[in-house]
Amino acid sequence: MKILLTGATGYIGKRLLPVLADMGHFIICAVRDKNKFHPEESLKHHISVIELDLTIKETFTNIPKDIDFAYYLVHSMSTTKNYAQLEKDSAINFREALNKTAVKQVIYLSGIVNAQTLSKHLNSRKNVEIELSKGQYSMTTVRAGIIIGSGSASFEIMRDLVEKLPVMIAPKWLNTKCQPIGVSDVIFILTKIIGNTETYNKNYDIAGNEILTYKDMLLKFARVRGLKRRIWTVPVMTPKLSSYWLYFITSTSYKLAISLVDSMKIEVIAKDNQLNNLLNLKPLSYDNCIRQAFKNTEQNEIISSWKDSTISGRLNFKITDYIKVPEFGCYKDLREKHVTSEPLCIEKIWSIGGETGWYYANWLWKIRGFLDKLVGGVGLRRGRTNKNEIYTGDTLDFWRVILADKIEKRLLLFAEMKLPGEAWLEFKIVNGKLIQTATFRPKGLLGRIYWFALLPFHGIIFKGLINSLVVSE
Repeated sequence: MKILLTGATGYIGKRLLPVLADMGHFIICAVRDKNKFHPEESLKHHISVIELDLTIKETFTNIPKDIDFAYYLVHSMSTTKNYAQLEKDSAINFREALNKTAVKQVIYLSGIVNAQTLSKHLNSRKNVEIELSKGQYSMTTVRAGIIIGSGSASFEIMRDLVEKLPVMIAPKWLNTKCQPIGVSDVIFILTKIIGNTETYNKNYDIAGNEILTYKDMLLKFARVRGLKRRIWTVPVMTPKLSSYWLYFITSTSYKLAISLVDSMKIEVIAKDNQLNNLLNLKPLSYDNCIRQAFKNTEQNEIISSWKDSTISGRLNFKITDYIKVPEFGCYKDLREKHVTSEPLCIEKIWSIGGETGWYYANWLWKIRGFLDKLVGGVGLRRGRTNKNEIYTGDTLDFWRVILADKIEKRLLLFAEMKLPGEAWLEFKIVNGKLIQTATFRPKGLLGRIYWFALLPFHGIIFKGLINSLVVSE
Protein backbone atom coordinates (compact mmCIF):
# COMPACT_ATOMS: atom_id res chain seq x y z
CA MET A 1 0.00 0.00 0.00
CA LYS A 2 1.09 3.59 -0.65
CA ILE A 3 0.96 5.77 2.46
CA LEU A 4 1.36 9.53 2.83
CA LEU A 5 3.17 10.34 6.09
CA THR A 6 3.03 13.94 7.26
CA GLY A 7 5.20 14.79 10.24
CA ALA A 8 7.87 12.34 9.08
CA THR A 9 10.55 14.35 10.90
CA GLY A 10 8.53 14.56 14.12
CA TYR A 11 8.72 12.50 17.27
CA ILE A 12 6.03 9.96 16.31
CA GLY A 13 6.71 10.08 12.57
CA LYS A 14 10.36 9.08 12.97
CA ARG A 15 9.35 5.98 14.94
CA LEU A 16 6.41 5.10 12.73
CA LEU A 17 8.30 5.27 9.42
CA PRO A 18 10.57 2.19 9.80
CA VAL A 19 7.72 0.11 11.20
CA LEU A 20 5.50 0.91 8.21
CA ALA A 21 8.37 0.08 5.85
CA ASP A 22 8.94 -3.22 7.64
CA MET A 23 5.26 -4.05 7.12
CA GLY A 24 5.85 -3.82 3.38
CA HIS A 25 4.25 -0.44 2.70
CA PHE A 26 5.67 2.26 0.44
CA ILE A 27 5.75 5.61 2.24
CA ILE A 28 5.63 9.12 0.81
CA CYS A 29 7.33 11.27 3.43
CA ALA A 30 6.00 14.82 3.42
CA VAL A 31 8.53 17.32 4.80
CA ARG A 32 8.98 21.06 4.57
CA ASP A 33 12.63 20.86 3.54
CA LYS A 34 14.18 17.80 1.89
CA ASN A 35 17.64 18.95 2.95
CA LYS A 36 16.70 18.51 6.62
CA PHE A 37 15.34 14.99 6.22
CA HIS A 38 17.91 12.22 6.61
CA PRO A 39 16.30 8.75 6.54
CA GLU A 40 18.36 5.65 7.25
CA GLU A 41 20.05 4.12 4.21
CA SER A 42 18.10 0.89 4.43
CA LEU A 43 14.79 2.79 4.23
CA LYS A 44 15.51 4.69 1.03
CA HIS A 45 14.24 1.91 -1.26
CA HIS A 46 10.87 1.96 0.54
CA ILE A 47 10.15 5.68 0.56
CA SER A 48 9.91 8.77 -1.58
CA VAL A 49 10.20 12.30 -0.26
CA ILE A 50 8.08 15.31 -1.19
CA GLU A 51 8.20 18.88 0.04
CA LEU A 52 4.91 19.97 1.55
CA ASP A 53 4.06 23.11 3.50
CA LEU A 54 0.53 22.79 4.87
CA THR A 55 0.11 26.56 4.82
CA ILE A 56 1.02 26.90 1.12
CA LYS A 57 -1.60 25.40 -1.20
CA GLU A 58 0.76 25.29 -4.20
CA THR A 59 2.91 22.62 -2.51
CA PHE A 60 -0.03 20.20 -2.31
CA THR A 61 0.42 19.39 -6.01
CA ASN A 62 3.41 17.29 -4.89
CA ILE A 63 1.09 14.70 -3.30
CA PRO A 64 0.63 11.67 -5.58
CA LYS A 65 -2.96 11.01 -6.63
CA ASP A 66 -2.73 7.25 -6.07
CA ILE A 67 -2.12 7.19 -2.32
CA ASP A 68 -4.14 4.65 -0.33
CA PHE A 69 -3.83 6.00 3.21
CA ALA A 70 -2.53 9.09 5.00
CA TYR A 71 -1.29 9.98 8.49
CA TYR A 72 -1.76 13.48 9.86
CA LEU A 73 0.88 13.90 12.57
CA VAL A 74 1.60 17.62 12.55
CA HIS A 75 1.01 20.50 14.96
CA SER A 76 2.39 24.01 15.46
CA MET A 77 2.06 24.46 19.21
CA SER A 78 5.62 25.62 19.88
CA THR A 79 6.24 27.68 16.74
CA THR A 80 3.82 30.62 16.90
CA LYS A 81 1.27 32.37 19.14
CA ASN A 82 -1.34 32.01 16.39
CA TYR A 83 -0.96 28.26 16.17
CA ALA A 84 -4.69 27.56 16.63
CA GLN A 85 -5.68 29.38 13.44
CA LEU A 86 -2.61 28.05 11.64
CA GLU A 87 -3.52 24.46 12.56
CA LYS A 88 -7.11 24.94 11.43
CA ASP A 89 -6.07 26.44 8.07
CA SER A 90 -3.53 23.63 7.56
CA ALA A 91 -6.19 20.98 8.21
CA ILE A 92 -8.55 22.59 5.70
CA ASN A 93 -5.82 22.76 3.06
CA PHE A 94 -4.90 19.13 3.69
CA ARG A 95 -8.53 17.97 3.49
CA GLU A 96 -9.15 19.76 0.20
CA ALA A 97 -5.96 18.37 -1.32
CA LEU A 98 -6.72 14.78 -0.26
CA ASN A 99 -10.23 15.02 -1.68
CA LYS A 100 -8.51 15.08 -5.07
CA THR A 101 -6.68 11.79 -4.43
CA ALA A 102 -7.68 8.13 -4.12
CA VAL A 103 -7.03 8.05 -0.36
CA LYS A 104 -9.33 5.67 1.54
CA GLN A 105 -8.50 6.54 5.15
CA VAL A 106 -6.87 9.42 7.04
CA ILE A 107 -5.47 8.69 10.51
CA TYR A 108 -5.11 11.64 12.87
CA LEU A 109 -3.25 11.58 16.19
CA SER A 110 -4.98 14.10 18.45
CA GLY A 111 -5.27 14.85 22.16
CA ILE A 112 -7.83 13.60 24.68
CA VAL A 113 -10.59 16.21 24.81
CA ASN A 114 -13.05 14.95 27.43
CA ALA A 115 -12.84 17.84 29.90
CA GLN A 116 -15.69 20.37 29.85
CA THR A 117 -13.22 23.26 29.58
CA LEU A 118 -10.33 22.73 27.17
CA SER A 119 -6.98 24.47 26.95
CA LYS A 120 -6.16 26.45 23.82
CA HIS A 121 -3.88 23.62 22.73
CA LEU A 122 -6.48 20.85 23.15
CA ASN A 123 -9.23 22.98 21.64
CA SER A 124 -7.03 23.48 18.59
CA ARG A 125 -6.55 19.72 18.26
CA LYS A 126 -10.30 19.24 18.44
CA ASN A 127 -10.90 21.84 15.70
CA VAL A 128 -8.36 20.10 13.46
CA GLU A 129 -10.25 16.85 13.94
CA ILE A 130 -13.53 18.55 12.99
CA GLU A 131 -12.05 19.97 9.79
CA LEU A 132 -10.35 16.76 8.72
CA SER A 133 -13.53 14.74 9.31
CA LYS A 134 -15.34 16.73 6.60
CA GLY A 135 -13.28 15.05 3.86
CA GLN A 136 -14.47 12.59 1.20
CA TYR A 137 -12.60 9.71 2.85
CA SER A 138 -12.93 7.59 5.98
CA MET A 139 -11.24 9.04 9.01
CA THR A 140 -9.91 7.49 12.20
CA THR A 141 -8.89 9.69 15.11
CA VAL A 142 -6.85 8.40 18.03
CA ARG A 143 -6.61 10.75 21.01
CA ALA A 144 -3.68 10.46 23.38
CA GLY A 145 -2.69 12.31 26.52
CA ILE A 146 0.87 12.21 27.83
CA ILE A 147 3.10 10.02 25.62
CA ILE A 148 6.01 8.43 27.49
CA GLY A 149 9.14 7.65 25.53
CA SER A 150 12.74 8.81 25.31
CA GLY A 151 12.81 12.08 23.42
CA SER A 152 9.15 13.03 23.87
CA ALA A 153 8.52 16.51 25.26
CA SER A 154 6.68 15.11 28.28
CA PHE A 155 9.36 12.55 29.10
CA GLU A 156 12.27 15.00 28.73
CA ILE A 157 10.57 17.63 30.90
CA MET A 158 9.96 15.04 33.64
CA ARG A 159 13.53 13.79 33.31
CA ASP A 160 14.90 17.31 33.71
CA LEU A 161 12.76 18.00 36.78
CA VAL A 162 13.53 14.69 38.50
CA GLU A 163 17.25 14.60 37.66
CA LYS A 164 17.96 18.23 38.56
CA LEU A 165 15.76 18.91 41.59
CA PRO A 166 16.05 16.77 44.77
CA VAL A 167 13.38 19.03 46.28
CA MET A 168 10.61 20.70 44.25
CA ILE A 169 8.36 23.59 45.22
CA ALA A 170 5.91 23.14 42.40
CA PRO A 171 2.68 24.64 41.00
CA LYS A 172 -0.62 23.18 42.18
CA TRP A 173 -1.37 21.79 38.71
CA LEU A 174 0.98 18.92 39.58
CA ASN A 175 -2.11 17.47 41.28
CA THR A 176 -3.98 17.35 37.95
CA LYS A 177 -4.83 13.80 36.84
CA CYS A 178 -3.83 12.30 33.51
CA GLN A 179 -3.56 8.88 31.87
CA PRO A 180 -0.17 8.38 30.18
CA ILE A 181 0.61 5.88 27.41
CA GLY A 182 3.92 4.48 26.17
CA VAL A 183 5.21 5.48 22.74
CA SER A 184 5.56 1.83 21.71
CA ASP A 185 1.83 1.33 22.35
CA VAL A 186 1.03 4.43 20.29
CA ILE A 187 3.08 3.10 17.36
CA PHE A 188 1.41 -0.30 17.68
CA ILE A 189 -2.04 1.29 17.53
CA LEU A 190 -1.20 3.57 14.58
CA THR A 191 0.01 0.62 12.52
CA LYS A 192 -2.85 -1.70 13.41
CA ILE A 193 -5.71 0.65 12.51
CA ILE A 194 -4.50 1.39 9.01
CA GLY A 195 -6.93 -0.23 6.57
CA ASN A 196 -8.98 -1.64 9.47
CA THR A 197 -12.54 -0.94 8.34
CA GLU A 198 -13.88 -1.41 11.87
CA THR A 199 -12.11 1.82 12.82
CA TYR A 200 -13.34 3.90 9.87
CA ASN A 201 -15.14 7.15 10.79
CA LYS A 202 -14.58 6.61 14.50
CA ASN A 203 -12.52 8.26 17.23
CA TYR A 204 -10.83 6.54 20.16
CA ASP A 205 -9.11 7.58 23.35
CA ILE A 206 -5.85 5.71 23.80
CA ALA A 207 -4.14 5.48 27.19
CA GLY A 208 -2.49 3.17 29.67
CA ASN A 209 -4.41 1.59 32.52
CA GLU A 210 -3.18 3.95 35.26
CA ILE A 211 -4.68 7.31 36.20
CA LEU A 212 -1.94 9.39 37.85
CA THR A 213 -1.33 12.97 38.89
CA TYR A 214 1.70 14.72 37.45
CA LYS A 215 3.17 14.57 40.95
CA ASP A 216 2.65 10.78 41.00
CA MET A 217 4.40 10.55 37.63
CA LEU A 218 7.43 12.52 38.82
CA LEU A 219 7.76 10.47 42.02
CA LYS A 220 7.40 7.16 40.15
CA PHE A 221 9.98 8.38 37.62
CA ALA A 222 12.35 9.10 40.49
CA ARG A 223 11.82 5.63 42.02
CA VAL A 224 12.55 3.91 38.72
CA ARG A 225 15.78 5.92 38.49
CA GLY A 226 16.67 5.13 42.09
CA LEU A 227 16.45 8.76 43.21
CA LYS A 228 14.85 10.17 46.37
CA ARG A 229 12.73 13.22 45.65
CA ARG A 230 10.40 15.45 47.68
CA ILE A 231 7.65 17.55 46.10
CA TRP A 232 5.48 20.23 47.69
CA THR A 233 2.82 22.05 45.71
CA VAL A 234 1.89 25.68 46.33
CA PRO A 235 -1.27 27.51 45.18
CA VAL A 236 0.39 30.88 44.64
CA MET A 237 2.30 30.16 41.44
CA THR A 238 0.60 31.92 38.51
CA PRO A 239 0.50 30.41 35.01
CA LYS A 240 3.23 32.85 33.93
CA LEU A 241 5.45 31.91 36.87
CA SER A 242 4.74 28.22 36.18
CA SER A 243 5.86 28.70 32.57
CA TYR A 244 9.09 30.36 33.71
CA TRP A 245 9.59 27.51 36.21
CA LEU A 246 9.45 24.94 33.39
CA TYR A 247 11.49 27.08 31.01
CA PHE A 248 14.45 27.70 33.31
CA ILE A 249 14.65 24.19 34.82
CA THR A 250 13.93 22.09 31.74
CA SER A 251 15.04 22.07 28.11
CA THR A 252 11.66 23.21 26.76
CA SER A 253 11.19 26.50 24.92
CA TYR A 254 9.22 29.27 26.60
CA LYS A 255 6.43 29.14 23.98
CA LEU A 256 6.04 25.41 24.52
CA ALA A 257 6.14 25.89 28.29
CA ILE A 258 3.23 28.33 28.12
CA SER A 259 1.13 25.89 26.08
CA LEU A 260 2.03 22.95 28.32
CA VAL A 261 1.14 24.80 31.52
CA ASP A 262 -2.17 25.80 29.96
CA SER A 263 -2.89 22.14 29.13
CA MET A 264 -1.61 20.68 32.40
CA LYS A 265 -4.41 22.38 34.33
CA ILE A 266 -6.91 20.19 32.45
CA GLU A 267 -7.55 16.54 33.39
CA VAL A 268 -6.64 14.25 30.50
CA ILE A 269 -8.40 10.95 31.18
CA ALA A 270 -9.58 8.43 28.58
CA LYS A 271 -13.32 7.76 28.43
CA ASP A 272 -12.98 4.13 27.32
CA ASN A 273 -10.54 1.49 26.12
CA GLN A 274 -12.50 0.21 23.13
CA LEU A 275 -9.50 0.26 20.81
CA ASN A 276 -7.33 -1.69 23.26
CA ASN A 277 -9.98 -4.40 23.27
CA LEU A 278 -10.38 -4.34 19.49
CA LEU A 279 -6.62 -4.66 18.91
CA ASN A 280 -6.06 -7.00 21.87
CA LEU A 281 -3.54 -4.56 23.32
CA LYS A 282 -2.40 -4.69 26.93
CA PRO A 283 -0.68 -1.32 27.48
CA LEU A 284 2.65 -1.06 29.25
CA SER A 285 2.55 0.15 32.84
CA TYR A 286 3.89 3.63 33.50
CA ASP A 287 6.93 2.21 35.34
CA ASN A 288 7.74 -0.07 32.40
CA CYS A 289 7.38 2.84 29.98
CA ILE A 290 10.07 4.68 31.94
CA ARG A 291 12.32 1.62 32.06
CA GLN A 292 11.93 1.08 28.32
CA ALA A 293 12.84 4.71 27.65
CA PHE A 294 16.08 4.25 29.59
CA LYS A 295 17.29 1.18 27.76
CA ASN A 296 21.00 1.20 27.07
CA THR A 297 20.43 1.78 23.37
CA GLU A 298 17.39 3.31 21.69
CA GLN A 299 16.28 0.41 19.53
CA ASN A 300 12.53 1.20 19.53
CA GLU A 301 10.00 -1.37 18.34
CA ILE A 302 11.70 -1.96 14.99
CA ILE A 303 14.36 -4.30 16.37
CA SER A 304 11.99 -7.21 16.95
CA SER A 305 10.45 -6.81 13.51
CA TRP A 306 13.90 -6.27 12.00
CA LYS A 307 14.95 -9.72 13.18
CA ASP A 308 11.77 -11.25 11.79
CA SER A 309 12.30 -9.59 8.43
CA THR A 310 15.89 -10.85 8.31
CA ILE A 311 14.66 -14.40 8.76
CA SER A 312 11.93 -14.01 6.19
CA GLY A 313 14.17 -12.11 3.82
CA ARG A 314 11.46 -9.58 3.00
CA LEU A 315 13.50 -6.47 3.67
CA ASN A 316 17.18 -5.67 3.96
CA PHE A 317 17.29 -3.64 7.18
CA LYS A 318 20.62 -3.20 8.94
CA ILE A 319 20.87 -3.36 12.69
CA THR A 320 23.31 -0.41 12.57
CA ASP A 321 20.40 1.78 11.48
CA TYR A 322 18.53 1.10 14.71
CA ILE A 323 21.16 0.97 17.42
CA LYS A 324 21.42 4.61 18.45
CA VAL A 325 23.05 6.26 21.42
CA PRO A 326 20.56 8.49 23.27
CA GLU A 327 20.51 12.15 22.24
CA PHE A 328 18.43 13.82 24.95
CA GLY A 329 19.67 14.68 28.42
CA CYS A 330 23.25 13.69 27.56
CA TYR A 331 26.70 15.27 27.63
CA LYS A 332 29.01 14.55 24.72
CA ASP A 333 32.67 14.76 23.80
CA LEU A 334 32.64 14.72 19.98
CA ARG A 335 35.86 14.73 17.94
CA GLU A 336 36.56 14.27 14.22
CA LYS A 337 39.81 13.66 12.37
CA HIS A 338 40.70 12.96 8.75
CA VAL A 339 41.88 9.37 8.27
CA THR A 340 44.95 8.82 6.08
CA SER A 341 44.56 5.02 6.01
CA GLU A 342 41.12 3.56 6.77
CA PRO A 343 42.31 -0.08 6.97
CA LEU A 344 45.02 0.84 9.48
CA CYS A 345 42.63 2.98 11.51
CA ILE A 346 40.06 0.15 11.67
CA GLU A 347 42.79 -2.28 12.68
CA LYS A 348 43.79 0.02 15.54
CA ILE A 349 40.19 0.44 16.69
CA TRP A 350 39.63 -3.32 16.62
CA SER A 351 42.79 -3.84 18.72
CA ILE A 352 41.91 -1.35 21.43
CA GLY A 353 41.98 -2.26 25.13
CA GLY A 354 43.34 -5.35 26.85
CA GLU A 355 47.08 -5.79 26.41
CA THR A 356 47.18 -3.14 23.69
CA GLY A 357 45.78 -0.50 26.00
CA TRP A 358 44.16 2.77 24.92
CA TYR A 359 47.05 4.21 22.88
CA TYR A 360 47.37 7.44 24.87
CA ALA A 361 47.66 8.26 28.60
CA ASN A 362 47.23 4.61 29.57
CA TRP A 363 48.12 5.56 33.13
CA LEU A 364 44.89 7.59 33.37
CA TRP A 365 42.86 4.63 32.10
CA LYS A 366 44.58 2.43 34.71
CA ILE A 367 43.78 4.90 37.50
CA ARG A 368 40.13 4.96 36.39
CA GLY A 369 40.07 1.16 36.42
CA PHE A 370 41.65 1.05 39.88
CA LEU A 371 39.10 3.53 41.25
CA ASP A 372 36.32 1.45 39.76
CA LYS A 373 37.59 -1.65 41.58
CA LEU A 374 37.70 0.28 44.86
CA VAL A 375 33.96 0.90 44.66
CA GLY A 376 33.13 -2.68 43.65
CA GLY A 377 33.27 -2.27 39.87
CA VAL A 378 34.88 -4.51 37.26
CA GLY A 379 37.94 -2.32 36.69
CA LEU A 380 40.27 -3.25 33.83
CA ARG A 381 40.82 -6.83 34.94
CA ARG A 382 38.50 -8.38 32.32
CA GLY A 383 40.67 -7.31 29.39
CA ARG A 384 39.41 -8.49 26.00
CA THR A 385 37.29 -11.53 25.25
CA ASN A 386 39.28 -12.16 22.07
CA LYS A 387 42.82 -10.90 21.50
CA ASN A 388 42.48 -10.36 17.75
CA GLU A 389 38.77 -9.81 17.08
CA ILE A 390 35.82 -7.93 18.57
CA TYR A 391 32.27 -9.24 18.44
CA THR A 392 28.98 -7.81 19.65
CA GLY A 393 28.45 -8.86 23.27
CA ASP A 394 32.17 -9.13 24.11
CA THR A 395 33.69 -7.58 27.22
CA LEU A 396 36.46 -5.04 26.64
CA ASP A 397 38.06 -3.86 29.90
CA PHE A 398 35.23 -2.04 31.70
CA TRP A 399 33.16 -1.77 28.51
CA ARG A 400 30.63 -4.05 26.83
CA VAL A 401 30.62 -4.24 23.03
CA ILE A 402 27.15 -3.18 21.83
CA LEU A 403 28.01 -3.21 18.13
CA ALA A 404 31.10 -4.20 16.16
CA ASP A 405 30.72 -3.95 12.39
CA LYS A 406 33.82 -3.63 10.20
CA ILE A 407 31.75 -3.27 7.04
CA GLU A 408 29.90 -0.30 8.52
CA LYS A 409 33.19 0.83 10.11
CA ARG A 410 31.54 1.28 13.49
CA LEU A 411 32.35 0.16 17.03
CA LEU A 412 29.99 1.03 19.90
CA LEU A 413 30.86 0.38 23.55
CA PHE A 414 28.70 0.68 26.68
CA ALA A 415 30.34 1.31 30.07
CA GLU A 416 29.93 -1.34 32.78
CA MET A 417 32.01 0.54 35.35
CA LYS A 418 30.39 2.10 38.42
CA LEU A 419 29.00 5.46 37.31
CA PRO A 420 26.37 8.01 38.40
CA GLY A 421 24.77 7.54 35.01
CA GLU A 422 25.34 5.67 31.75
CA ALA A 423 28.18 6.06 29.24
CA TRP A 424 28.89 5.10 25.64
CA LEU A 425 32.03 5.33 23.51
CA GLU A 426 31.63 5.16 19.75
CA PHE A 427 34.04 5.06 16.83
CA LYS A 428 32.87 5.28 13.22
CA ILE A 429 34.47 6.24 9.92
CA VAL A 430 32.31 8.34 7.59
CA ASN A 431 33.51 9.94 4.34
CA GLY A 432 37.15 9.56 5.25
CA LYS A 433 36.77 10.94 8.76
CA LEU A 434 36.97 9.16 12.10
CA ILE A 435 34.16 10.34 14.37
CA GLN A 436 34.82 9.57 18.01
CA THR A 437 31.98 10.27 20.45
CA ALA A 438 31.91 9.82 24.21
CA THR A 439 28.34 10.15 25.53
CA PHE A 440 27.27 10.37 29.17
CA ARG A 441 23.67 10.35 30.41
CA PRO A 442 23.86 11.61 34.03
CA LYS A 443 21.74 10.33 36.87
CA GLY A 444 20.76 13.13 39.22
CA LEU A 445 22.97 15.98 40.40
CA LEU A 446 25.87 13.64 41.22
CA GLY A 447 26.03 12.58 37.58
CA ARG A 448 26.28 16.17 36.40
CA ILE A 449 28.98 16.98 38.95
CA TYR A 450 30.89 13.85 37.87
CA TRP A 451 30.90 14.87 34.19
CA PHE A 452 32.14 18.42 34.77
CA ALA A 453 34.74 17.28 37.31
CA LEU A 454 36.28 14.99 34.69
CA LEU A 455 36.18 17.45 31.77
CA PRO A 456 39.92 18.33 32.04
CA PHE A 457 40.84 14.63 31.89
CA HIS A 458 38.46 14.05 28.97
CA GLY A 459 40.34 16.73 27.04
CA ILE A 460 43.58 14.83 27.56
CA ILE A 461 42.31 11.27 27.06
CA PHE A 462 39.94 11.66 24.13
CA LYS A 463 42.08 14.11 22.18
CA GLY A 464 45.09 11.85 22.52
CA LEU A 465 43.05 8.75 21.64
CA ILE A 466 41.69 10.03 18.35
CA ASN A 467 45.07 11.47 17.35
CA SER A 468 46.69 8.08 17.94
CA LEU A 469 44.01 6.20 15.97
CA VAL A 470 44.34 8.27 12.78
CA VAL A 471 48.14 8.38 12.61
CA SER A 472 49.70 6.09 9.99
CA GLU A 473 52.85 4.31 11.08
